[in-house]
Amino acid sequence: MSDMRAEVLLPTTALTKDLGFFTKELGFRLDMIYPADNPAVVVLSGHGLRLRLDAQLKAAPGQLRILTDDYLTLAEGKTELTSPGGTLVTLHELNPPLVLPATEHAFVVRRLADQAPWVIGRAGMAYRDLVPSRLGGAIIASHIRVPDGKVPDMVHYHKVGFQLIFCVNGWVDVLYEDQGGMRRLTRGDCFIQPPQIRHRVMEAGEDIEVIEIGVPAEHVTEIDHEMELPTPHDRPDREWDGQRFVHNLAKGAAWAPFRQPGYICRDTTINANTKGVAGVQVVRKGEGPSAPTRHDSDILFGFVMAGEMTLKGEGKEPYRLVRGDAFVTPPGMVTEWAEPSDDFELLEVSLPGAFSTLRA
Repeated sequence: MSDMRAEVLLPTTALTKDLGFFTKELGFRLDMIYPADNPAVVVLSGHGLRLRLDAQLKAAPGQLRILTDDYLTLAEGKTELTSPGGTLVTLHELNPPLVLPATEHAFVVRRLADQAPWVIGRAGMAYRDLVPSRLGGAIIASHIRVPDGKVPDMVHYHKVGFQLIFCVNGWVDVLYEDQGGMRRLTRGDCFIQPPQIRHRVMEAGEDIEVIEIGVPAEHVTEIDHEMELPTPHDRPDREWDGQRFVHNLAKGAAWAPFRQPGYICRDTTINANTKGVAGVQVVRKGEGPSAPTRHDSDILFGFVMAGEMTLKGEGKEPYRLVRGDAFVTPPGMVTEWAEPSDDFELLEVSLPGAFSTLRA
Protein backbone atom coordinates (compact mmCIF):
# COMPACT_ATOMS: atom_id res chain seq x y z
CA MET A 1 0.00 0.00 0.00
CA SER A 2 1.28 3.49 -0.85
CA ASP A 3 1.98 6.02 1.91
CA MET A 4 -1.12 7.78 3.23
CA ARG A 5 -1.67 10.79 5.45
CA ALA A 6 -4.73 12.17 7.18
CA GLU A 7 -5.13 15.81 8.08
CA VAL A 8 -7.59 17.71 10.24
CA LEU A 9 -8.80 20.76 8.31
CA LEU A 10 -9.18 23.95 10.32
CA PRO A 11 -10.34 27.30 8.95
CA THR A 12 -8.42 30.34 10.12
CA THR A 13 -9.00 34.07 9.92
CA ALA A 14 -5.49 34.93 11.16
CA LEU A 15 -2.99 32.49 9.64
CA THR A 16 0.23 34.23 10.69
CA LYS A 17 -0.89 34.65 14.29
CA ASP A 18 -2.22 31.06 14.37
CA LEU A 19 1.21 29.80 13.30
CA GLY A 20 2.78 31.34 16.39
CA PHE A 21 -0.06 30.18 18.63
CA PHE A 22 0.08 26.53 17.62
CA THR A 23 3.91 26.29 17.63
CA LYS A 24 4.79 28.38 20.67
CA GLU A 25 1.82 27.85 22.99
CA LEU A 26 0.76 24.32 22.08
CA GLY A 27 4.04 22.72 20.98
CA PHE A 28 3.16 21.83 17.36
CA ARG A 29 5.89 21.90 14.71
CA LEU A 30 5.69 23.45 11.28
CA ASP A 31 5.77 20.90 8.44
CA MET A 32 4.61 22.89 5.41
CA ILE A 33 3.65 26.45 4.38
CA TYR A 34 2.58 27.89 1.00
CA PRO A 35 2.57 29.89 -1.15
CA ALA A 36 5.80 31.51 -0.01
CA ASP A 37 4.97 35.09 -1.03
CA ASN A 38 1.50 35.17 0.60
CA PRO A 39 0.91 32.05 2.76
CA ALA A 40 -2.65 30.71 2.80
CA VAL A 41 -2.03 27.15 4.07
CA VAL A 42 0.06 25.91 7.01
CA VAL A 43 0.48 22.23 7.92
CA LEU A 44 1.55 21.39 11.49
CA SER A 45 2.07 18.17 13.41
CA GLY A 46 2.19 17.23 17.07
CA HIS A 47 0.42 15.34 19.86
CA GLY A 48 -0.43 12.59 17.35
CA LEU A 49 -2.19 14.99 14.97
CA ARG A 50 -1.55 16.61 11.61
CA LEU A 51 -3.35 19.93 11.22
CA ARG A 52 -4.00 21.88 8.04
CA LEU A 53 -4.80 25.54 8.70
CA ASP A 54 -6.42 27.04 5.61
CA ALA A 55 -7.18 30.75 5.33
CA GLN A 56 -9.39 30.11 2.30
CA LEU A 57 -11.50 27.38 3.90
CA LYS A 58 -15.09 28.54 4.43
CA ALA A 59 -16.34 26.64 7.46
CA ALA A 60 -17.33 27.08 11.09
CA PRO A 61 -14.45 27.40 13.57
CA GLY A 62 -12.88 24.06 14.46
CA GLN A 63 -12.52 22.43 17.88
CA LEU A 64 -9.34 20.71 19.05
CA ARG A 65 -9.02 18.52 22.16
CA ILE A 66 -5.49 17.81 23.42
CA LEU A 67 -4.82 15.10 26.01
CA THR A 68 -1.50 15.28 27.86
CA ASP A 69 -0.02 14.60 31.28
CA ASP A 70 1.29 18.19 31.10
CA TYR A 71 -2.10 19.76 30.49
CA LEU A 72 -1.68 22.23 33.36
CA THR A 73 1.72 23.49 32.17
CA LEU A 74 1.47 23.26 28.38
CA ALA A 75 -0.36 26.57 28.06
CA GLU A 76 0.64 28.16 31.38
CA GLY A 77 -2.26 26.59 33.25
CA LYS A 78 -4.97 27.47 30.75
CA THR A 79 -7.31 24.63 29.82
CA GLU A 80 -9.52 26.49 27.32
CA LEU A 81 -8.04 28.68 24.61
CA THR A 82 -9.17 30.23 21.35
CA SER A 83 -6.57 30.63 18.63
CA PRO A 84 -6.26 34.00 16.86
CA GLY A 85 -7.88 32.36 13.82
CA GLY A 86 -10.89 31.07 15.77
CA THR A 87 -10.09 27.43 16.70
CA LEU A 88 -11.35 26.44 20.16
CA VAL A 89 -8.71 24.39 22.00
CA THR A 90 -9.31 22.48 25.26
CA LEU A 91 -6.59 20.72 27.27
CA HIS A 92 -7.31 17.61 29.33
CA GLU A 93 -5.40 15.15 31.48
CA LEU A 94 -4.24 12.13 29.46
CA ASN A 95 -4.75 9.60 32.27
CA PRO A 96 -7.20 11.10 34.77
CA PRO A 97 -7.77 9.23 38.05
CA LEU A 98 -10.70 6.85 38.13
CA VAL A 99 -13.72 8.42 39.82
CA LEU A 100 -15.98 6.08 41.80
CA PRO A 101 -19.39 7.74 42.26
CA ALA A 102 -21.10 7.50 45.63
CA THR A 103 -23.62 4.65 45.65
CA GLU A 104 -27.27 5.65 45.50
CA HIS A 105 -28.66 2.76 47.50
CA ALA A 106 -31.89 1.16 46.35
CA PHE A 107 -33.81 -2.10 46.45
CA VAL A 108 -33.79 -3.38 42.86
CA VAL A 109 -35.41 -6.44 41.28
CA ARG A 110 -34.91 -7.18 37.57
CA ARG A 111 -36.80 -10.21 36.26
CA LEU A 112 -36.14 -11.98 32.98
CA ALA A 113 -39.89 -12.37 32.50
CA ASP A 114 -40.24 -8.59 32.37
CA GLN A 115 -38.66 -8.78 28.89
CA ALA A 116 -36.08 -6.06 29.35
CA PRO A 117 -34.55 -5.38 25.93
CA TRP A 118 -31.37 -7.03 24.73
CA VAL A 119 -29.17 -4.48 22.95
CA ILE A 120 -26.16 -5.03 20.71
CA GLY A 121 -23.00 -3.78 22.38
CA ARG A 122 -19.25 -4.10 21.90
CA ALA A 123 -17.99 -6.76 19.44
CA GLY A 124 -21.55 -7.70 18.43
CA MET A 125 -22.48 -9.14 21.83
CA ALA A 126 -26.05 -8.86 23.18
CA TYR A 127 -26.44 -7.09 26.56
CA ARG A 128 -29.32 -7.06 29.07
CA ASP A 129 -29.07 -4.43 31.82
CA LEU A 130 -29.59 -5.98 35.27
CA VAL A 131 -29.42 -2.76 37.33
CA PRO A 132 -31.02 0.00 35.21
CA SER A 133 -30.44 2.74 37.79
CA ARG A 134 -26.71 1.82 37.97
CA LEU A 135 -27.07 2.85 41.66
CA GLY A 136 -26.14 6.39 40.69
CA GLY A 137 -23.28 5.29 38.44
CA ALA A 138 -21.61 3.07 41.04
CA ILE A 139 -22.01 -0.24 39.16
CA ILE A 140 -23.05 -1.81 35.89
CA ALA A 141 -24.31 -5.40 35.80
CA SER A 142 -24.90 -6.99 32.40
CA HIS A 143 -26.29 -10.32 31.26
CA ILE A 144 -24.39 -11.02 28.04
CA ARG A 145 -24.95 -13.45 25.17
CA VAL A 146 -23.01 -13.99 21.95
CA PRO A 147 -25.62 -14.52 19.20
CA ASP A 148 -23.56 -16.70 16.84
CA GLY A 149 -20.68 -17.87 19.03
CA LYS A 150 -18.09 -15.80 17.12
CA VAL A 151 -16.53 -12.70 18.66
CA PRO A 152 -14.76 -10.21 16.33
CA ASP A 153 -12.71 -8.91 19.25
CA MET A 154 -9.39 -7.03 19.44
CA VAL A 155 -6.78 -6.76 22.17
CA HIS A 156 -8.21 -4.22 24.59
CA TYR A 157 -8.33 -3.14 28.22
CA HIS A 158 -10.69 -1.36 30.58
CA LYS A 159 -10.04 1.63 32.81
CA VAL A 160 -12.09 0.24 35.65
CA GLY A 161 -11.96 -0.24 39.42
CA PHE A 162 -13.33 -3.80 39.43
CA GLN A 163 -14.54 -6.19 36.74
CA LEU A 164 -15.97 -9.69 37.02
CA ILE A 165 -16.82 -12.11 34.21
CA PHE A 166 -18.90 -15.06 35.48
CA CYS A 167 -20.03 -17.85 33.15
CA VAL A 168 -23.59 -19.00 33.75
CA ASN A 169 -23.89 -21.20 30.65
CA GLY A 170 -21.78 -22.54 27.79
CA TRP A 171 -18.10 -21.71 27.34
CA VAL A 172 -15.85 -18.88 26.18
CA ASP A 173 -12.11 -18.73 25.32
CA VAL A 174 -10.08 -15.65 26.28
CA LEU A 175 -6.41 -14.63 26.08
CA TYR A 176 -4.90 -12.52 28.85
CA GLU A 177 -1.71 -10.52 29.19
CA ASP A 178 1.01 -12.41 31.15
CA GLN A 179 -1.33 -15.31 31.96
CA GLY A 180 -0.09 -17.97 29.53
CA GLY A 181 -2.16 -19.44 26.73
CA MET A 182 -5.87 -19.76 26.11
CA ARG A 183 -8.16 -19.64 29.13
CA ARG A 184 -11.58 -21.30 28.91
CA LEU A 185 -14.53 -20.40 31.13
CA THR A 186 -17.28 -22.98 31.55
CA ARG A 187 -20.44 -22.87 33.66
CA GLY A 188 -19.68 -21.72 37.19
CA ASP A 189 -16.18 -20.44 36.40
CA CYS A 190 -15.16 -16.80 36.59
CA PHE A 191 -12.45 -14.31 35.73
CA ILE A 192 -11.38 -11.21 37.57
CA GLN A 193 -9.99 -8.80 34.99
CA PRO A 194 -7.74 -6.41 36.94
CA PRO A 195 -7.73 -2.77 35.84
CA GLN A 196 -6.04 -2.33 32.44
CA ILE A 197 -5.01 -5.98 31.90
CA ARG A 198 -4.90 -6.56 28.14
CA HIS A 199 -7.17 -9.33 26.89
CA ARG A 200 -9.05 -10.62 23.88
CA VAL A 201 -12.15 -12.78 23.60
CA MET A 202 -11.40 -15.42 20.97
CA GLU A 203 -14.42 -17.68 20.62
CA ALA A 204 -17.55 -18.73 22.47
CA GLY A 205 -20.04 -21.57 22.36
CA GLU A 206 -23.41 -20.85 20.77
CA ASP A 207 -25.17 -21.08 24.16
CA ILE A 208 -22.73 -18.83 26.03
CA GLU A 209 -24.11 -16.57 28.77
CA VAL A 210 -22.01 -14.52 31.17
CA ILE A 211 -22.63 -11.98 33.89
CA GLU A 212 -20.30 -8.98 33.73
CA ILE A 213 -19.98 -6.64 36.69
CA GLY A 214 -18.10 -3.34 36.25
CA VAL A 215 -17.28 -0.57 38.73
CA PRO A 216 -17.92 2.27 38.07
CA ALA A 217 -20.81 1.97 35.62
CA GLU A 218 -19.23 4.26 33.03
CA HIS A 219 -15.67 3.26 32.22
CA VAL A 220 -13.45 3.46 29.18
CA THR A 221 -12.50 0.54 26.91
CA GLU A 222 -9.31 1.16 24.93
CA ILE A 223 -7.89 -0.86 22.04
CA ASP A 224 -4.20 -1.83 22.23
CA HIS A 225 -2.97 -2.02 18.64
CA GLU A 226 0.60 -2.90 19.64
CA MET A 227 0.32 -5.88 22.00
CA GLU A 228 -0.02 -9.40 20.64
CA LEU A 229 -1.56 -12.14 22.76
CA PRO A 230 -0.50 -14.47 24.19
CA THR A 231 2.44 -12.58 25.66
CA PRO A 232 5.75 -14.48 25.98
CA HIS A 233 5.88 -14.38 29.79
CA ASP A 234 3.65 -16.15 32.30
CA ARG A 235 3.47 -14.00 35.44
CA PRO A 236 0.61 -15.30 37.61
CA ASP A 237 1.56 -13.11 40.59
CA ARG A 238 1.57 -9.82 38.67
CA GLU A 239 -0.70 -7.09 40.05
CA TRP A 240 -2.58 -4.31 38.27
CA ASP A 241 -3.57 -1.52 40.67
CA GLY A 242 -3.18 -3.97 43.53
CA GLN A 243 -5.37 -6.69 41.97
CA ARG A 244 -4.37 -10.07 40.57
CA PHE A 245 -5.91 -11.91 37.66
CA VAL A 246 -8.22 -14.69 38.88
CA HIS A 247 -9.40 -17.74 36.95
CA ASN A 248 -11.58 -19.57 39.43
CA LEU A 249 -12.97 -23.00 38.54
CA ALA A 250 -16.23 -24.46 39.79
CA LYS A 251 -14.97 -28.03 39.49
CA GLY A 252 -13.67 -29.39 42.78
CA ALA A 253 -14.56 -26.30 44.82
CA ALA A 254 -15.13 -26.65 48.57
CA TRP A 255 -18.48 -25.66 50.08
CA ALA A 256 -19.02 -24.06 53.50
CA PRO A 257 -21.84 -22.45 55.51
CA PHE A 258 -23.04 -19.17 53.98
CA ARG A 259 -23.54 -15.85 55.77
CA GLN A 260 -27.31 -16.44 55.72
CA PRO A 261 -28.84 -19.41 57.56
CA GLY A 262 -30.14 -22.27 55.44
CA TYR A 263 -27.54 -21.91 52.68
CA ILE A 264 -24.04 -23.02 51.74
CA CYS A 265 -21.50 -21.29 49.50
CA ARG A 266 -18.19 -21.60 47.70
CA ASP A 267 -15.70 -18.76 47.70
CA THR A 268 -14.04 -17.69 44.44
CA THR A 269 -10.86 -16.21 46.10
CA ILE A 270 -11.77 -12.79 44.66
CA ASN A 271 -11.88 -11.03 48.03
CA ALA A 272 -8.28 -12.09 48.68
CA ASN A 273 -6.98 -11.38 45.18
CA THR A 274 -8.53 -7.90 44.99
CA LYS A 275 -7.34 -7.07 48.53
CA GLY A 276 -10.90 -6.61 49.73
CA VAL A 277 -12.27 -4.58 46.83
CA ALA A 278 -14.98 -7.16 46.11
CA GLY A 279 -16.19 -10.61 47.03
CA VAL A 280 -17.90 -13.24 44.86
CA GLN A 281 -19.77 -16.25 46.23
CA VAL A 282 -21.82 -19.01 44.65
CA VAL A 283 -24.73 -19.96 46.91
CA ARG A 284 -26.87 -23.10 47.13
CA LYS A 285 -29.61 -24.39 49.40
CA GLY A 286 -28.24 -25.88 52.63
CA GLU A 287 -29.76 -27.36 55.78
CA GLY A 288 -32.20 -25.69 58.13
CA PRO A 289 -34.64 -22.81 57.78
CA SER A 290 -33.92 -19.37 56.36
CA ALA A 291 -34.17 -16.24 58.50
CA PRO A 292 -34.44 -12.45 58.02
CA THR A 293 -31.11 -10.63 58.01
CA ARG A 294 -29.59 -7.22 57.27
CA HIS A 295 -26.11 -6.40 55.96
CA ASP A 296 -23.79 -3.39 55.79
CA SER A 297 -22.21 -3.95 52.35
CA ASP A 298 -22.17 -0.86 50.14
CA ILE A 299 -23.30 -2.92 47.11
CA LEU A 300 -24.81 -6.41 47.29
CA PHE A 301 -25.93 -7.95 43.99
CA GLY A 302 -27.54 -11.32 43.33
CA PHE A 303 -28.30 -13.27 40.14
CA VAL A 304 -30.31 -16.50 40.12
CA MET A 305 -28.47 -19.08 37.99
CA ALA A 306 -30.74 -22.07 38.67
CA GLY A 307 -33.89 -22.97 40.56
CA GLU A 308 -35.94 -20.39 42.41
CA MET A 309 -36.51 -18.69 45.77
CA THR A 310 -38.72 -16.03 47.34
CA LEU A 311 -37.09 -12.68 48.10
CA LYS A 312 -38.76 -10.88 50.97
CA GLY A 313 -37.92 -7.27 51.78
CA GLU A 314 -39.34 -5.08 54.54
CA GLY A 315 -42.13 -2.92 53.15
CA LYS A 316 -42.11 -4.82 49.83
CA GLU A 317 -44.29 -7.48 48.26
CA PRO A 318 -42.46 -10.83 48.06
CA TYR A 319 -40.83 -11.71 44.74
CA ARG A 320 -40.61 -15.29 43.52
CA LEU A 321 -37.30 -15.22 41.64
CA VAL A 322 -36.27 -17.75 38.99
CA ARG A 323 -33.33 -18.32 36.67
CA GLY A 324 -32.25 -15.08 34.99
CA ASP A 325 -33.61 -12.77 37.69
CA ALA A 326 -31.35 -10.29 39.48
CA PHE A 327 -31.64 -8.08 42.55
CA VAL A 328 -29.79 -5.58 44.73
CA THR A 329 -30.45 -5.20 48.46
CA PRO A 330 -29.31 -1.95 50.13
CA PRO A 331 -27.43 -1.85 53.44
CA GLY A 332 -29.60 -1.88 56.54
CA MET A 333 -32.70 -3.28 54.83
CA VAL A 334 -34.16 -6.46 56.35
CA THR A 335 -34.52 -9.19 53.73
CA GLU A 336 -35.01 -12.94 53.65
CA TRP A 337 -34.25 -15.56 51.02
CA ALA A 338 -37.13 -17.95 51.62
CA GLU A 339 -38.40 -21.25 50.18
CA PRO A 340 -35.47 -22.11 47.89
CA SER A 341 -35.92 -25.01 45.49
CA ASP A 342 -33.55 -27.96 45.85
CA ASP A 343 -31.67 -26.92 42.70
CA PHE A 344 -31.36 -23.25 43.72
CA GLU A 345 -28.04 -21.62 42.82
CA LEU A 346 -27.18 -17.94 43.00
CA LEU A 347 -24.25 -15.66 42.18
CA GLU A 348 -23.63 -13.03 44.87
CA VAL A 349 -21.25 -10.09 44.35
CA SER A 350 -20.38 -7.68 47.15
CA LEU A 351 -18.41 -4.48 47.26
CA PRO A 352 -16.44 -4.46 49.51
CA GLY A 353 -15.41 -8.08 49.81
CA ALA A 354 -15.85 -8.30 53.60
CA PHE A 355 -18.94 -7.03 55.41
CA SER A 356 -21.22 -7.93 58.31
CA THR A 357 -24.55 -9.73 58.30
CA LEU A 358 -26.88 -9.73 61.33
CA ARG A 359 -30.10 -11.58 62.01
CA ALA A 360 -33.00 -9.14 62.12
